[in-house]
This record gives sequence, structure tokens and C-alpha cells, in this order.
Amino acid sequence: MLLRTAFLLICFFSLVAFAPRPEPTAGYRPADDYQLFVERARALAETGEAFRAKTAGADELRNSVTAARMAYKRVAWLVEYDHPGFAAKHFNGAPLLKAKRSGTRAEVVLPEGLQVLDEGAFAEAPDAASLAIVSKALLVSSRQLLPEVATRTYDLPELLAAARAATIALPTLGLTGFDTPGSVNALAEAKVVLKAIGDALESAGTSTSHGTRVRAHLNEGLEMLSQNDDFDTFDRLRFVREVTEPLLASLTGWAETLPPAAPSGNLTAIRPSARSMFNDGFLNPYAFTEMTAEEDSDALRRLGRRLFYDATLSADSKLSCASCHQPELAFTDGQPKSLSSRAGETLQRNAPTLINAVYADRFFYDLRAFTLEQQAEHVIFEGAEFGTAYAEILRKINGEKDYRKLVREALGTKVIDRDGFSSALASYVLSLRSFNSPFDRYIRGETADFPAAAKRGFNLFMGKAACGTCHFAPTFSGLVPPAYLENETEILGVLSSPHRLRKELDPDQGRSAGGIHHDGVWIYDRSFKTPTVRNAALTAPYFHNGAYKTLELVVGFYDHGGGQGIGLDVPNQTLPPDSLLLSHQEKADLVAFMESLSDPILPSR
Repeated sequence: MLLRTAFLLICFFSLVAFAPRPEPTAGYRPADDYQLFVERARALAETGEAFRAKTAGADELRNSVTAARMAYKRVAWLVEYDHPGFAAKHFNGAPLLKAKRSGTRAEVVLPEGLQVLDEGAFAEAPDAASLAIVSKALLVSSRQLLPEVATRTYDLPELLAAARAATIALPTLGLTGFDTPGSVNALAEAKVVLKAIGDALESAGTSTSHGTRVRAHLNEGLEMLSQNDDFDTFDRLRFVREVTEPLLASLTGWAETLPPAAPSGNLTAIRPSARSMFNDGFLNPYAFTEMTAEEDSDALRRLGRRLFYDATLSADSKLSCASCHQPELAFTDGQPKSLSSRAGETLQRNAPTLINAVYADRFFYDLRAFTLEQQAEHVIFEGAEFGTAYAEILRKINGEKDYRKLVREALGTKVIDRDGFSSALASYVLSLRSFNSPFDRYIRGETADFPAAAKRGFNLFMGKAACGTCHFAPTFSGLVPPAYLENETEILGVLSSPHRLRKELDPDQGRSAGGIHHDGVWIYDRSFKTPTVRNAALTAPYFHNGAYKTLELVVGFYDHGGGQGIGLDVPNQTLPPDSLLLSHQEKADLVAFMESLSDPILPSR
């Protein structure tokens, strides 16, 4: 019986979409595929040098970049599972300037890797010198990892864990064009990824019903990608609903029948039990707080809710958290800039929604707070807001009978301290989560009722309009997949007013002026956290300055290419300045999709 079981564990499916392999092994070793990537990187380095010497043309360079990218995609899902930091820095990170701490200073770091090469090689006038340097750096980095990858064997639980991450990255980073900012070769690369996953699982899998289901989903994805290879018209909504969502569910179900995968370098906020990207069970909210799930409770949340709506905690007893974050407005306030505690004044910026606010590694538009708990401190001490101190707040709470009862139930103590106060507020804000909009219910297959305009809008959002390359699914914010542990900020060139004849940039310097030392560099001038567009139909006005009153105005701003697109000087603008050339119908469809993300939470005060 044991021998028969062992035999079954090393046998697996063989359907048409994947070429048959020799006798399956107990694991999968990507050495040959990685060696091919190194060879393509070497060829690219040679072509890059030839292009600089004007002995190779732009087409040769572009073909070489494409060949290297295709070879990388065969192993990317495994390399990025084991070495996410190395891969992001050297292989496939975004082509954006970054800042890093260096002693007491901040250094600007140039991007490198295949996205930089893709964007540069497919530019109208490729920069030969820089492309030659970046292509050589890619070769060096690929060789650096070769000894480790060449001897690495992945068992089935590890392959399934890596495949889950790849399944999430496919619609969020791959099909959106995020990975291919120049060539937009997203669909061809997606086919390579699906084929690579199938080949690897065939080597290490079994012929169980789980394997058969996974193979069917992979085949369906390959078929769909083969039927339409046009980036602008590919039906991403159908692909997600019929391929990646059921594929994720099947991979998770299969993994749950096996021992857990060995720990890897791939830290993630995704729950191991997640079977859909678009429900409350996908991301673990406690990955973003100082508080653990075990420390949280309904009693702590009740205390937090009472604190949230209590105006007596502010210095003048007029402002509560709910003054700027009203539940009936999806926890915003409907004002361009929130009202201050000082008569006749406003705060510096627009109030963002608190729904799903927990899903962030840093907080505020300028990222000046590093935890949900820390965020409250800025409000408490800021003179234009609560204008008070912890000692005074704690004195008020501990002196009130009703509060003492809530504190005892939540914390098991007679008095509340600073940590207990922060935890209670964090517990309440953490509970404000929303993944049950009409879009969510449709994408999960719970309903067939979804407006045609919203369907078109999703495909535009995740494709031609490139919204999904900054507002990543499923939060549709700057929380970056597939690990969902880091927030992006963007420089858009937002105007002081879109209505004025003379167009001027909003003067707010954003992240570079947020008070965080290593962010105080020019590359973050006018850089702001990318907010969620979930519930956006309920949270007008828009942007950090609240200058855009409607979603139609916001879409028009993006369609024109931001500040640079209308001729303003916006150093390091991260939004491409070229017009999207959207039709009136396409703009309306984008708005319809964003409206389908409405799922307000209206708890009692």
C-alpha cells in the first residue's frame, strides 16, 4: 500500500496544452529555465553594447529585450517567490527612482532590470548609453543568483505557494501592462507564465482531482489568451472571473491537503486560506497593525467605536474622528479640505475614506505615519485638529463611569493607558472593511447581474486606461501585489483648480515635506499616496486637495496625462504624460466601473 501511495504521489496529469515530459520526479528544478534566462541576458548585454556602438538597430535591441523577458517569465514566479527583494531590485522592479537611507542621508537609487529595459528599448528614441549599462547590470545580477537557483528543487507545497502568488500577480501586474511599460507585451508573457506553472506542476504533482482542476483552469487561460492577443480589447473581466479566481481557489484547496510549504523569503499579507482575491478573506488586516488577531475582540472594537465618535476627547470638545470621517459619506466629510478646530480655517488636505484604510504599510497622503496606531497620534497632537495630549484624553476616559465599564470589558483593567487607547481605535478602524460591492459579487460568481458599462469600464481600468497599474486590485489602491506589504506614492501634477483658465500646480509638496528624513528628497516632491477608488462615488471631492468635484473631472485629468500632459513642468512625474485618447463612452464606462465598487458601511454612531 505504501509503495502504491508513493507511486501515485509522483504521477500527474498530461493534457494537451502542455508538452509531455519524461518520467516525473519528486520535485521541480528550474535550473535549465534559469540558465536560458542567463543566456538571454548575456545576448541582451551584447546587443545593448552593439546598439550603443551603432552596429545594431532598435529592432534588434527590442527583440533581445523581449527574448530576455520571455525567458525570465519562465522562472520569474519561482525566483520572486524565493528572492522577492532581489528580484524587485535587479530583475523586474518598476522603472521609478527610489530613495534609500544611507547613514543620516537619503540616497536616490536608479532603477534597473527588465521593466527599465522594456520601457527604454520601446521608447521613440532609446537612450543607447543607459540601456547598455542596465543590460550589463541585468547579466551580472542573473549570474549572481545562478548557483542558488541551479541547485534548488521545489516540492509540491512550495510550487503551489509560488503558483498562488503568480496567479495573483497575473491580472494585477501582468495583464495590466505594469510589467511591460514599453512593449505592452502583457498577453504573450501571461501565456508563458501559465505554461511554466503547468510544466512545473507536471514534474512534481500527482494525478489527483485537485491537479486535474488546476490543469483545466490553466488550459482555459491559455485558450483565452490564444483567442485574443490584442492588449486593448482583451476581456480581462472574463479572464479573472473564469480563470484566475477559480485557479486561486483550486490551488488553495490543493495546498490544504498537503503539509505547509517550507518558509521562504516571500512575506505576504495574503491569508494562506484565501480562495478569492475579492472578498474579506483575502488579505489579513492584522498584517498591517501592531495588534494581533488574538489581541483584538468585539469588546475592544466597541470601545474603539465609542472613542471614534466622542468629541469630548478633543481640546475644545467639538471635534471627533467622525467629524472628518462620517459613515454616511463612506467615512469622508464631503469637503475639499476638512474643517479645522480653529475657526475659519481648514486642514491641509482632503479627508480620505477610512474604509479599507487598514490595508497600508504607511498612512496619510504623505506617508508620515508607519502604523494605524501611530496615525492617531498625529491627529491628537496637531493643534488644528484635536490639539490635546494623551494624558488629558486618558484622564477624561478614566474619569467617566461608562468608559470604565467598556475599558474593563475590553482590556480587563480598571484604567486605560496610551497603548490601550491606540489599540481600541485601531480595532474599530480595522473593522471598516469593504469587499461586497456589486463588482465583488459579480467577480466571485455570486450574481450574473452586472452592467455592461461597468464591465467595459473594468477592462479599460485594468488595460488601455492603465488605472490598474497604480490602483492595484483588489483594494484598487497603491498597495502593491503580489505581497501587498508596501504602498506606492505617485506624482501626478494635480492642479490647484481644474476650472481656472491659467493652469497651476497645487503647491503642496506631499511626501518630501512629510517630516520623514529619508523621504525628504526631490524625487518625492508632490508625491502622494495612491488612495483606493473603492466607494469613490461616495467620497467626492477628489485628490489630496479636493479640487476635483466629480469622477468625470478626475478621469479627464488622467486622460490628458496629468500636469505634464497639459504642458506644466512636473519633475519626475510618474504618470505618463501622453494622452490616453479615451472616447466619451470610454470615460463614462470608467466612471460606471468605479461606481460599481460602492459598498458603504453605515454603523450606528
